[in-house]
Amino acid sequence: MPQMAPISWFLLFLIFSGTLLMFNFLTYFSFLPPAPTTDPQQATKLNPLTWKW
Repeated sequence: MPQMAPISWFLLFLIFSGTLLMFNFLTYFSFLPPAPTTDPQQATKLNPLTWKW
């Protein structure tokens, strides 16, 4: 069974690492979370806290 030279293993490692990083970056930056919308009536209403201690 033929063996691979060390530079080939390193090149294979770089290709797989680059593919993994590119896949993760594309997956992370392709989804934009929806911006939270604040209701003007809800923003002005304050929730009073009643402490029971």
